[in-house]
Amino acid sequence: MELLINNIRQLGEIMRKVRKDQGLTQEQLAAACGVGTRFVRELERGKESCHFGKSLKVVRMLGMEISIKGHRNL
Repeated sequence: MELLINNIRQLGEIMRKVRKDQGLTQEQLAAACGVGTRFVRELERGKESCHFGKSLKVVRMLGMEISIKGHRNL
């Protein structure tokens, strides 16, 4: 499934749904990714200042990927 994400809040909502669908708690996901529970909580809430590198770790751990579409010179 491909979704267009327009802001960090939408990404957080998707991540929360996928985490719950996989039966993981925020604590379990954080431990598996090597990040703090607070980070996962803030990411799911759409906090604008979440570290992008850590966010990508969580995305990958959930079995998702992020792709970029845009300018033809990419």
